[in-house]
Amino acid sequence: MISILGKKVGMTHVFSEDGRMVPVTVVEAGPCPVLAVREKSVQVGFDPVSEKKLKKPQAGYFKKLNIAPQKIIRDLQKEPGKEYKAGDELKADIFKPGDFVDVSGVSIGKGFQGGMKRWHWKGGPMTHGSTSHRRVGSMGSTTTPGRVWKGHHLPGHMGAGKVTVQSLEIIKVDPANNLLAIKGAVPGYNDNYLVIKTAKKKKAKVAPAVSLKTEKQPAKKKS
Repeated sequence: MISILGKKVGMTHVFSEDGRMVPVTVVEAGPCPVLAVREKSVQVGFDPVSEKKLKKPQAGYFKKLNIAPQKIIRDLQKEPGKEYKAGDELKADIFKPGDFVDVSGVSIGKGFQGGMKRWHWKGGPMTHGSTSHRRVGSMGSTTTPGRVWKGHHLPGHMGAGKVTVQSLEIIKVDPANNLLAIKGAVPGYNDNYLVIKTAKKKKAKVAPAVSLKTEKQPAKKKS
């Protein structure tokens, strides 16, 4: 399992070798300094911040480690077979084009929304005389059970929750600027913090085997 912290920069598009346009999300991944090493995880930081913006205990923690203060601190799973020590940095080059990743972040908040937008209800008749175009309608609750079932789809607060988009392909890696170009969309708005880790359900693409073609020998003429 390989994972790193990142920040959404925005969306754009790139062109593949065969000329196809591929929509991608640019993510600033790292550098993430290692702050502490635990049995199964490592504590890393991301996004340098001024010491004035931290509380004294937080500033003292980074001063003791002799590492620049970081805005975000998270525990990430260790990569098997790799040794870590405080002060090491995780950068975007831990991934390569063709890898598949799961991206987790907080989705964009939509505020209070009705059921048609929140749960994709089809709505009632749009004809003249109907009084339930976009309303909840009957709950199906008569004498039994006499209440609304828990978890029933109703209007309410939408978005602003943790979302994980699985099996997104990395199209391009820019180690010099710590950027990843990930095919498709990722959760949240621009400058939203993300966790990028190796996909659980899909493995990296394997380069196609190249077959060696041999020149055909000219057929012998019959005498």
